[in-house]
Amino acid sequence: MRIPDWTASLKPQPPALLDAILARRGGTLLNLDKALLWSEPLARGWNVFLKAVRTELSTDRRLRELGICTVALLTGADYEYRHHAPDFLTAGGTQAQLDDLQAFVRSDPLGRPTGSALDEIDSLVIQYAAQMTLEVKASDAVFAALRAHFDTTQIVELTSAIATYNMVARFLVALQITPEA
Repeated sequence: MRIPDWTASLKPQPPALLDAILARRGGTLLNLDKALLWSEPLARGWNVFLKAVRTELSTDRRLRELGICTVALLTGADYEYRHHAPDFLTAGGTQAQLDDLQAFVRSDPLGRPTGSALDEIDSLVIQYAAQMTLEVKASDAVFAALRAHFDTTQIVELTSAIATYNMVARFLVALQITPEA
């Protein structure tokens, strides 16, 4: 990591903030938390916002995690991929789908994913995440296809998950935050 790991002796933070982060993380600070805790407002806001994106949205978790994994691979955010690929699998995704996603990213990340383990909606989510990540805006054709499969709330939630994890990826990569041992 390009900055020192945060510790309470280097930069004290409010106990309530630490308790909230530890509660969301199951009792252990991640390397990402050890970077965020250098700024109390950032750590507080991040914890609340990311908790909502990760656990409170109604849109299918597997599809959100597929979008997040797409972002991670396209941005080189190994930390993000290592945390979210297992979440994708837990949410009902398969290793074959992750393999097809990796092949897509290596071959033509602005094309249409065609792996045999990916269905039409999986391919659409990957394509949408790739366009948002690499070009910032999505094509009218991809957005029209989203509208054919998702209601407005689902589109907003899927878009927010992809956009949020583009932010996370850029933070992780810029500070060279490495996965936990």
